[in-house]
Amino acid sequence: MNILIVFSHPMRDSFTGKVLDSFVSGLEESGHQVEIADLYREGFQPIMQEADFAQFHDQPMPEDVLREQARFERCDAFALIFPIWWWSFPAMLKGWIERVFSAGWAFKLTDDPEGSMLDSRKALVLCCAGGSSAMFKKYGTDDVLEKTIKTGVMEYCGVDDVKLEIFHQARTAVELDDKAELIREQHLETACRIGKTHFSRMT
Repeated sequence: MNILIVFSHPMRDSFTGKVLDSFVSGLEESGHQVEIADLYREGFQPIMQEADFAQFHDQPMPEDVLREQARFERCDAFALIFPIWWWSFPAMLKGWIERVFSAGWAFKLTDDPEGSMLDSRKALVLCCAGGSSAMFKKYGTDDVLEKTIKTGVMEYCGVDDVKLEIFHQARTAVELDDKAELIREQHLETACRIGKTHFSRMT
């Protein structure tokens, strides 16, 4: 299958970048075709412009948005890979969603929340978090991400098969102790395993 990965991190050599590499390795080992939308390296413009409001007047969208939509339409399934900042997406990825998942393409502009327009696709969200799973559970961060990503974005637009995987305690430090290194190594092994198996179970 053709898997689109939308990657959002300003540093390609970050731990989030290593998760991307491990995930891609697993995908390729299973024979999938991979296309990576590296938003920072590609210079995607995440800020909504006046031209983006064409979506509300049945007018053509800007060329860069149309290119991203065409790339999305080519994929059989897709993944988002990013760090969790302030309980949410990085601004770059949030801007990509705001501009690319536009009215008239991803959803119908109606008062009815069942206005999805995208064909059903399997989606995977891989997030890197500095905090522990216990901290996320204490403050309900996991629930916030579930609602924001799965319900508020994906399911609203028609993507109803979404898996969210959070790699906790993945923070970067100048010097990491053995325990931290082990946690990061386990995360990378998990990312590779998910790449090998997750999309291979599609029917």
